[in-house]
Amino acid sequence: MTSRTRTWKGNQMATISEAPPVKKQSTSGSEHDSRNFNGPPLKPELEFASIVKRKQRPGEPSAERRRRVEQGLSWPIVLWVSLIHVGLVAAIFAFTWQALVLTIFLHWLTGGMGICLGYHRLLSHGSFRTHRLVRLFFATLGGLAGEGSAVEWAANHRRHHAYSDLEGDPHSPLDGPLWSHMGWFTWSDGGEAHTKKLQRWAPDLLKDPAMILLDRLFMPINFCFGVILGSLGFWLGGWPMTVSFVLWGMFARLALVMHSTWLINSATHIWGYRNYATSDDSRNNWWVALFTYGEGWHNNHHAYPRMAKNGHHWWEIDTTFWVIRLLQSCGLAWKVVDYKQRGKDT
Repeated sequence: MTSRTRTWKGNQMATISEAPPVKKQSTSGSEHDSRNFNGPPLKPELEFASIVKRKQRPGEPSAERRRRVEQGLSWPIVLWVSLIHVGLVAAIFAFTWQALVLTIFLHWLTGGMGICLGYHRLLSHGSFRTHRLVRLFFATLGGLAGEGSAVEWAANHRRHHAYSDLEGDPHSPLDGPLWSHMGWFTWSDGGEAHTKKLQRWAPDLLKDPAMILLDRLFMPINFCFGVILGSLGFWLGGWPMTVSFVLWGMFARLALVMHSTWLINSATHIWGYRNYATSDDSRNNWWVALFTYGEGWHNNHHAYPRMAKNGHHWWEIDTTFWVIRLLQSCGLAWKVVDYKQRGKDT
């Protein structure tokens, strides 16, 4: 049994280490080399490793699912997600090439830069450090992805890593692919349990006034962004372009970003290959990685959560990490947890 500890230094999460995960034999029969990077073998860093973990009973809904269902549906979230998907259908009848280009760009900006880089690697795992204004910029982009505030998102994600595929996982694939994809957040998680969740899993973000402000202004910011897109469309082509820009740039784009993110919770715990024998069933899935800018290399990420780069082989392309490297070269990112440092908090 490995010895694991958890400490906090101010608002920064300290390094958690344990014995390296066992390398998994590939389906082709060739073993992935755990030393094919620069430097010594990588040591994984698992946050919140001191918790007690219990396996979910096969064929039974998890305690987390039963608790949420007992509290009933979260109607604000149900209405929000439903409205987005209604807009997605309506967008089919308002197609323009300009709106399609806008949607693709905003998918990358809000999904790739906002969620993958901002919410996930920066705020949830602290894979690199940056200036407060840059941190605020990426957190704002993440909010424009429609998946909730940074505080809420990071708390759920950190909890997922702590209980991955076990009792306590907020979106366990053992509760079914639909539950892990999108069913889990449509049921209520409010009240005292929600407050305690944020206090336990995101105490650093709760101490950041900027993150609290973005949490409170989540819906107004998204509404204002829709107005900006509509105004841009009107300037370019009158009312027809206004409708097209709003339906595609807001509704269709939000739906596509959401499902891209949700596939990481569902598909990458079902289909794909494994480089590392982690305790969960995380997988590396190339087509999910394509839509999520490198987040689909999920088994790699679960083996080494704090690493800024998810692709551990040359063919595992991780465009989000390219942006982190660009930020680093411009002096906007530092102490990047990368291959050369072999997972150390540098």
